[in-house]
Amino acid sequence: MESPSALIEQSFDGRYSSSVREALDELPGSFTITDPCIGGHPIVFASPGFLKMSGYSREEVIGRNGRIFQGPGTDRRSVMEIREAIREERPIQVNLLNYRKDGTPLWMLFHMSPVFDRDGGGVAHFVAVQVPISRPRRRSCAANWRNGVNLSGEVGGGLRDVLLGSCRREVCSDSLAELGHVSAFGSVLDSDSRGVEAEEPCEASDSEKRRAASAIGDIMSVLTRYSESTGRLVCGKRFFCPGSSLLSSSVIISLGRIKQSFVLTDVHLPDMPIVYASDAFLKLTGYSRHEVLGRNCRFLNGMDTDQSTLFQIKECIRIRQPCTVRILNYRKDGNSFWNLLHISPVRNASGKIAYFVGVQIEEDCENQGGDALSPEMRQRSTVGAVKVALRTMSIGAGTSRS
Repeated sequence: MESPSALIEQSFDGRYSSSVREALDELPGSFTITDPCIGGHPIVFASPGFLKMSGYSREEVIGRNGRIFQGPGTDRRSVMEIREAIREERPIQVNLLNYRKDGTPLWMLFHMSPVFDRDGGGVAHFVAVQVPISRPRRRSCAANWRNGVNLSGEVGGGLRDVLLGSCRREVCSDSLAELGHVSAFGSVLDSDSRGVEAEEPCEASDSEKRRAASAIGDIMSVLTRYSESTGRLVCGKRFFCPGSSLLSSSVIISLGRIKQSFVLTDVHLPDMPIVYASDAFLKLTGYSRHEVLGRNCRFLNGMDTDQSTLFQIKECIRIRQPCTVRILNYRKDGNSFWNLLHISPVRNASGKIAYFVGVQIEEDCENQGGDALSPEMRQRSTVGAVKVALRTMSIGAGTSRS
C-alpha cells in the first residue's frame, strides 16, 4: 500500500528517468513543480534556489500546497487569478507577495505554466518560477524620516504624505512592512501614518519577466528530455488526441479532495477506461496512477473472482443502472481482498451518462477510522461528492481553451 510520500515520488519516478531530479537541481533560480493529480495539489519538487530563497527545507515543502507561503499581505485577487489559471490550464504571470519561513515578506514575479501529457492531453504538472522583484535600497524614506521629521533638517508634513507620494515609486515590500511592524508597537510612526498599507505593490520589470519565461523554457526542456526514456512524453502545449477524455485540472483537484477509494470511467471511450483514480484507490490496490489510467477495471480481477458477479456488474452498466456487489479483487502484489463495490452512473449537463464511478470499500476495513456511517452511506456520499466535483466541468464546458 502506498503512502502519500510514495505517491509524490511516483509523480516523478513514473514519468521521468531516474536522473531528472539531479538535472533539475542544476538549473539556476527558484522554482517548484506541483502535481494536480494528487490530493491537495502538492509540491513534488522544489529547486535549491527556491529553498534558499524561502528559508524552508525540502522536507518542509514537499507534499505541501503552495498556500503555505502566503500571508496577511498576500493579495487575494492575485491568488484567485492563479486559481483561475489552474482551472483553465493556462500560463500566468502575476506580481505576488509571499513570505519566507522567518515571516519576512518577499515580492516576486510568479510565473506558472502547465506541463501536458503529450499522449493523453491532460495536465501532468504545473511549473512555477519565482523571480524576486528588485527594489531600490530602503534608505530613501525609512532611514531619512523619524517621527515625521526629515533627518536632513526639514520638518515634514507627516510621514503619510511621503509614504503615499515619492515612496510609492521608490520603496517596495520590506521597507513598508518593517515600518508597519514598528508602528504596531507604537514606537516610531506618528498618527499621520495610520491607515497606510503595510505592503506597497511592486511591479516586475521587463527583464524580470524575460528571466521568468526563460526559466520556464529551461525547466520544460529538462522535463521533456527526461520523459522520453519512459515513453510518457510531456510538452508545453496540449495535444488533442481523437477520442481522448480530458478532465480539467480544477476537476482533478476537486476530485482529489475526496478521501474515499474510487475510480471514474468514461463510457464514451473504447472499453470504458479509468480516467481518474483517487489516492485512496492507489493505496488500496498498490498500483501507481500511470499503471491504472487508461485501463478497464477488470485488471483487479483474478483467478477466484466470481464470474456471476462480473456478469451482474456488466449488466448494470449495460442498462445504465447503479449496483452494489461484494467481489473478490486482487492487489498489485497478488494478495486478494473482498471489495464492497458500488457502481453508479454520472450524467453530464445535458442529462446523458458520461461516466461511471466505482467506489471501493475493503470488507475487513469497513469500520476502521471510527466512521459512524454505514458502507452504503459512505459510498453514496462519495458518489454525490464526485457529481459535485464534475459540475465545475459542466459549468465551464462552454469556455474555450487555448
